[in-house]
Amino acid sequence: MTSEREALGIGQETDSPEARRRRRLQVELMLQAHGLGSANGQIAQSEVGAIAGNLLRSFREQQRQLRAYRCPADARIEAFLASHFKDVGVAMRLPDQTLVLAEHGMGRELSLPRDRDEFAGPLLTSYRVRNGVLHNPKSDRRTTQGTFHVAEGGLPVPGDKIAVPKRVFAELFQHAVNPPDDVQVLPYTADDPHPASTFVSLLLRPLVCPHVPGISDARSMEVRFFAPGSLVSNLDFVESIFGNAGNPELPENDAGLDVEHWTGHTGCVILAPHLTKLTKKELHLPHFDQASVRQRRDGMCWTSAEEIYNNGSAFKITCRTSEGVIVTIIADNYYGYCKKEVKTQISYAANLFGNLEEEHAGGALAFASYSLGEEYHPDSSTRGDHTRTFADLAKAYGGQLLDPHPEGYGTDRIHPQVHYIPEDARASVRRQEIWWTRDGVEQSIPLEPGNVYITPWGYKLRFEKHPGAPSWRLMGTNGDGVFCHKPCTVSGGGKSEISKSLRDYMLYGPIFVSNAEADFELVRSVFAHDYTKRWRDDSSEKPDYTQRSGRPILSRARTLGSVVKLLAPSGEYTDEYNQWLASIPNYVLAMVFIIKRFYRPEWGDDWQSHFGVDVVNGFPGHELKLDGRKLVGIYLRVGLMDESAWRTFKVRQDFAP
Repeated sequence: MTSEREALGIGQETDSPEARRRRRLQVELMLQAHGLGSANGQIAQSEVGAIAGNLLRSFREQQRQLRAYRCPADARIEAFLASHFKDVGVAMRLPDQTLVLAEHGMGRELSLPRDRDEFAGPLLTSYRVRNGVLHNPKSDRRTTQGTFHVAEGGLPVPGDKIAVPKRVFAELFQHAVNPPDDVQVLPYTADDPHPASTFVSLLLRPLVCPHVPGISDARSMEVRFFAPGSLVSNLDFVESIFGNAGNPELPENDAGLDVEHWTGHTGCVILAPHLTKLTKKELHLPHFDQASVRQRRDGMCWTSAEEIYNNGSAFKITCRTSEGVIVTIIADNYYGYCKKEVKTQISYAANLFGNLEEEHAGGALAFASYSLGEEYHPDSSTRGDHTRTFADLAKAYGGQLLDPHPEGYGTDRIHPQVHYIPEDARASVRRQEIWWTRDGVEQSIPLEPGNVYITPWGYKLRFEKHPGAPSWRLMGTNGDGVFCHKPCTVSGGGKSEISKSLRDYMLYGPIFVSNAEADFELVRSVFAHDYTKRWRDDSSEKPDYTQRSGRPILSRARTLGSVVKLLAPSGEYTDEYNQWLASIPNYVLAMVFIIKRFYRPEWGDDWQSHFGVDVVNGFPGHELKLDGRKLVGIYLRVGLMDESAWRTFKVRQDFAP
């Protein structure tokens, strides 16, 4: 079998004059062997051609007599087609003779004329450049609307795909393997008096299951890729990604004999851009009056005999069953579709094989961050059940990853802006310090922007300016991440969105009040509420209030995050308490959070004198201010209500994107 490096062309010298001469001789020999050579070909005029002439003629005659023979992979594909479409009555055969790209690099040599560096065809333009080749297809598509068609009679057709009758797939298949002559012209022979016209094919063995030592061997599926001669560059493209698996006619490349490394699944891809010119009627789609509800919805019917299938737009149509064979026809020469179809077939094999994640699986390790306001002190909301101390940290990593200091903290040896702080450390924006007690003496270090302060259990502190307000705040990031994993999605299914920041989706605007005087009374009632009675009797989170009293909202012992949790409905709370929470308007809760965020202990109960609204035209305004300064709320933009208005939601005050 072909090695992985050989299949991908890695480590091979391809640009030297000697390598080009060898590759061109190889191509010429292959063309002559298939009866596609030209009188001005190098082989015909060379010593090799004179010696091998009789052998080549004998090979061509054997090929003619064995035209009905199929390599093992093609035989499996045709057996599936014959079985699955036996009720349709349409003969379905793969191309009788194809130019097989048995080695990596042959497709690239065939994609440009012998003695020119440019080729222009009806579907693409190709150029030879210093670092390889450049292919520009006629259309570089970026939309998938109306693209995915699935033949009925196999696995269920998803509602967002277009369902196509089996007879129509069979008709499309017949047209696909019989393209117009100009589409089959091989670019390499474009300047010959009689250019070669042929199909080109390729064998791929894309990996489905990687090798896991002691667990499983690597397993791959087999994919046969067919293209008219003018589109040989598409095969060059996919073999550069998935590797050339060699000549499918040789026993050593038969997946059926490689039982330990074959998943048992076979794929087939046929490029047929000429299908966009066929009418619905000639493909035997029903008239609108005889069509089903879904056929009318999907456009799988016609009212005029001149209607073009899929409105003349590019598409791909797939037929697949649980038997393990998938056949796809792509009515386009867009390179991205070729790559994505092989990836789709890998996913198909992974799902049928089982105990594998399909190709589009993935996700991100996410660490939630919060705005802590102006104060930080270690409690259960940031520490959880962790009991690690700085002494434990210094013992485990001192002198290796961090340098301990006599004051009781450490500095990272590689990143000097990272400091490891004790388990009892507190932080304050107003003091611009982090402090703790060591041997009965208070120790401290400056709280500076750009630094990261990490607790023994991995909780990280940062000192940052608010992105939408003239204020600074403490930011905290959990040390324990959440594994956001999507085991199976399609391309475009949102997997990459998991790992993207929401920062670009945030809007910053005023905190609004309805009626300042009445709203402040509601806020005061929220502050005065007895929260020790919110718990259900069977709650596992209920504290023992015989050991400590409840913490008021404005207490320094309660963080902004704990206030948000306190005022959010929970199954741990009584129904009466949850109903009371529901009665508080959202904008009043926003006022509670912003007041908590800026509250200072020296204010005592006189917090209201620091918050208010302007008087506009003799009446109280609606924009909340702190000592005359505008306050900023955070809003999440999730879309448009119409062309002129964002659809936004107020997020909790401690939210950090």
